[in-house]
Amino acid sequence: METYKKVIELATNPLHARWLTPLLLGADACLCAFIILKIPYTEIDWEAYMQQVSQYLHGERDYTLIKGGTGPLVYPAAHVFIYSLLHKLTDGGKNILVAQAIFAWLYLAILAVVMECYKMARVPPYIFPLLVLSKRLHSIFLLRLFNDCFAVGFLFIAIYAYQHRIWTVGSVAYSLGVGTKMSLLLAAPAVGMILLQALPLRRALNAAFLMAQVQITIAWPFVPVNPLGYLSRAFEFSRQFLYKWTVNWRFVDETTFLSREFAIALTLAHLGFLLLFTATRWLKPSRRSIPAFVSGLWRPRPLLIQQQISARVTPTHIMTTMLSALAIGLLCARSLHYQFYAYIAWSTPFLLWRSGLHPIATYIVWAAQEWAWNVYPSTNASSMVVVGCLLIQVLAVWWATRRGAPEEHPLADEDGHDHGHGE
Repeated sequence: METYKKVIELATNPLHARWLTPLLLGADACLCAFIILKIPYTEIDWEAYMQQVSQYLHGERDYTLIKGGTGPLVYPAAHVFIYSLLHKLTDGGKNILVAQAIFAWLYLAILAVVMECYKMARVPPYIFPLLVLSKRLHSIFLLRLFNDCFAVGFLFIAIYAYQHRIWTVGSVAYSLGVGTKMSLLLAAPAVGMILLQALPLRRALNAAFLMAQVQITIAWPFVPVNPLGYLSRAFEFSRQFLYKWTVNWRFVDETTFLSREFAIALTLAHLGFLLLFTATRWLKPSRRSIPAFVSGLWRPRPLLIQQQISARVTPTHIMTTMLSALAIGLLCARSLHYQFYAYIAWSTPFLLWRSGLHPIATYIVWAAQEWAWNVYPSTNASSMVVVGCLLIQVLAVWWATRRGAPEEHPLADEDGHDHGHGE
């Protein structure tokens, strides 16, 4: 009985994560080396990335004229700058082994940040192995070299900075993530709710302006030549999705998938979930309804009230809000491709823990999702599991957080003010 209690205590006490994480990082580093040395690299988008940035490096500044083997450049400018650097470091993209080594270090660095975010949210140790077990995630980083790897890195740097109340760094990191791939716009509603509650209105607006300035700065080489061309390609909201590549809606027939009615239904579902979570979960620190919160924004809060609200924007609340917003967006997305699992793989373990599921149920849902994302090409069954697992995470988190949960105290703000305790 003593041994059983010891095992349970080791698995559930968040304090033990501090010695578990170095072990997992070390084991995963060995796994990364094995994958690079033993598993063949698969070409998908890397050559197209290199062709596109090569045109930029040769002086092309009209975004609409930059193209690669897979089509036109459809990512924001931070993507161009990142892969321009990789172009130089990998002999024009020819040295794949060097590229894989860079992505392996990137993977391990982001994993370390993710683990720190989990520790800040006091996630128990039994969840941490799920962060290193994904076959699909290793493939995305080490064998595919997708730009989503950098985007998800910026996302978790932003979460980490926000958890430590370093609002400027978090806002810059988040904007750089959006500037790498616009998928991170799915978390924008959560970022807004966090900043508007954690900070006085003026500072929250300053953070928003800073994010806008980052976008303008990275786009500036292209804006003088064709500003509308840059916006239409970097943030292409009207993109036509191909049914053959969908991972999530394979069980829907192609006519329905391509229909305007289906797109509208998904958009309405997305807006509905955002409204539900905003009204009942994301505004909990303010303890106000949406109308009361909006009307109160224009009246400066008394310092004590602002400090109390800010104190309730805890590291756990920040991570729950941002990752649930991301899950909602992915659930309601018109089409997910395999690289989108980069955003899911490190979010799901946290969301399943926050959902209050039994540890065995958590591992079952995680395994089902991992299986579904490793089925290629996707099938009716695999796509139903993909959608079902995301739906479980969204609904279970919403239900489990209806009364809130004990959360650790926040840290001091970057300006040196301590905002009290969240308990």
